[in-house]
Amino acid sequence: MRRRLAAVLAPWPLAAHMVSLSTGELRIEERMGSYELRMPLYEVVHVRHPERELVAAVRFAGAQLREASCAADEAAGAYLCRTTYEFAEPVEEVEVESRLHAVTVPNHVHLLRVVKGDKSDQAVLDLSFPRATLRFEPPTAFEIAVRQTGAGMLRAAGGAAQLLFVVGLVLAARGRRELVVLGAMFVLGEAVSCVAAPHLGFRPAARFIEAAAALTIAYLAAEILLLPAAGGRWAVAAVLGTFHGLYFAEFVRTSGYQGAWVLLGAALAEVALLAVLGLSWLRSLRAGVRARLNQLGASLLLALGLVWFGLRLRSG
Repeated sequence: MRRRLAAVLAPWPLAAHMVSLSTGELRIEERMGSYELRMPLYEVVHVRHPERELVAAVRFAGAQLREASCAADEAAGAYLCRTTYEFAEPVEEVEVESRLHAVTVPNHVHLLRVVKGDKSDQAVLDLSFPRATLRFEPPTAFEIAVRQTGAGMLRAAGGAAQLLFVVGLVLAARGRRELVVLGAMFVLGEAVSCVAAPHLGFRPAARFIEAAAALTIAYLAAEILLLPAAGGRWAVAAVLGTFHGLYFAEFVRTSGYQGAWVLLGAALAEVALLAVLGLSWLRSLRAGVRARLNQLGASLLLALGLVWFGLRLRSG
């Protein structure tokens, strides 16, 4: 039975890296563009022909590919693709489409920066927003706030680990008041970790962040199952939240976004998810039925978390 359960659950976490980021920089000179794509080696393992598929996955409107070369940089743990494009006319703005999420994993995020002289713009491309138009004009303070808050919301609402942990918090809450406290402490733990990690010089590998996040899901599920009446669950939510905050610290570092806006967006998304899922769950069922379903849900989360944790320890 355990083997069958693992066989069913294993493919999903394998295809859902928590930390799935790549970066790209396009430098424009008149009609020519030099583009460099940098992707972690653990992402390329799942791509059959990265030298072709990665180059084809990022397209710039009105540009013809002239040269392309890809190679692994083992020392940096990255796979690099360098390409040269020729545009039909001098570039005033860049329209780009990324399908890297289709080549790698569905929640992959590509952070693109476009530079022309002393002007630049950047965009976050993923499954939800695969296209963007980049202009060589400095964004307003309002545009920065909206863009970066939205990026935080998407990272929180679209991340498998965050969603599963939110479900775990809903199952762990024994009432509305406790749900509010658990959610607040989880968000606080994320924020503290995201802010503190860069100042402490702590930059864990993506493999560690994802394995730790999977283990937080399993740990919370185990507490629900083994210690259903335990107190101090708010402290558990805060401590486990610090591990999820490491993902946002890495996203902020890689994107160059302001941590305050990203964390605000993440907090808004997580609070909204907790409110919708939690209140629906607590209102829709009688206490006795909910208790039995809590046990079933926690058992599934425990199995999934442990399988995911094991897979991430074995893979890169």
